[in-house]
Amino acid sequence: MRRRMDLSNPLAGLAVPHSGERAGTGWRVALTIAVVFVLLATAGWTAVQNQHRLPSPREAALSVWAESSLEGRPLPDPEARPAEVRRFFRSLSTNEQRGLAEEHPLIVGNLNGVPVRLRYEANRLALHRAVAVERERKTDERLTEAGQHDAGRRMNRFTSLLEGDRQILAFDPTGRGRAAEVFGNLEKAERVSVIVPGVDTELLTFERTQLKYTAPVGMAQAVYESGRRQAPEVGTATIAWADYTAPRGVGMSAATGDLAEDGATRLNELLRALPGDSTVALMCHSYGSVVCGVAGPRSPARVTDVVVAGSPGMRLDSASELGGSRRLWAMRAQGDWIADVPHLNFGGIGHGADPAEPGFGSRRLATADASGHTAYFEPGTGALANLAAVGTGSYGSTTSW
Repeated sequence: MRRRMDLSNPLAGLAVPHSGERAGTGWRVALTIAVVFVLLATAGWTAVQNQHRLPSPREAALSVWAESSLEGRPLPDPEARPAEVRRFFRSLSTNEQRGLAEEHPLIVGNLNGVPVRLRYEANRLALHRAVAVERERKTDERLTEAGQHDAGRRMNRFTSLLEGDRQILAFDPTGRGRAAEVFGNLEKAERVSVIVPGVDTELLTFERTQLKYTAPVGMAQAVYESGRRQAPEVGTATIAWADYTAPRGVGMSAATGDLAEDGATRLNELLRALPGDSTVALMCHSYGSVVCGVAGPRSPARVTDVVVAGSPGMRLDSASELGGSRRLWAMRAQGDWIADVPHLNFGGIGHGADPAEPGFGSRRLATADASGHTAYFEPGTGALANLAAVGTGSYGSTTSW
């Protein structure tokens, strides 16, 4: 009999310690990426651990991007600063911008500095192509039954992301996958909230039908809708940000800071690329608070607030290490198993002091009617009301712990 994992408490049972020329380029891009997808499909998406390892879809797209140009002009380095990328795209006509999105959706859709609406367009194209790939894979007799089932799940997730007028800010189907979605008008918002989730975050868990508010999309929707109800006069947007590689489960990767370091770099790249002059509140759940703690001291000044919920530590010794006048808010729900995790850092294992403790210097928020580790974003709870209040800048509406 298969044992069901207790998602509410993973510690249960464990010891706690472009013209014709453009058309040609577009065809090469599509063909290259399609070949990569097909080859990966025959391997059941299992990495080949030798020197003949196949490039991922992202790697293949980057290779084609590096070899491409626009009317003789080189395309910007994908690692370029957002300001440089922004200047390049502002120099292009609308048709030129759309041409690049059609030819290179996996790059344009994930490139910080590209106009957000062009990113949405590029990611819809990438999603359509990914759906077609997974539709073929789920009936491919060269795959195991498990591989076909996985393809079906991925196809359903990608199809869901194409529904209506969803604003997908990032999409990469490589491996476990990454994504980000925007709720509201990111270009006109006065206040932006960025949801930074924790362990087991990937494309297949980016949103859920059951346990909706334990997934990044549900979390972001809840904060956005609650904020609109609380302060309708404030222009807000919320980002469900799952654009980093999160740990799987509560093993060693969750106890160390390696993935948080990479996630923090990616988070700060996003923050520096946001349009307009909105202020930003980071809302960080579980391991996401480790990402925010590592990112915080290097984050742009537009980040005015950091909220941590169910934090195992932030790899900081105190709130003051976030820098400037940035406010740190902390909440801990009743019955949250994270309280049983030792808030230590020994030889790189563990994430240090508990930000919910009075001596850390955070402003502690109440979590009325929220219980356990995954209920902070549940509608009707005091926890969500407090998150929305911070997100809209309605500080006088917060309730303290």
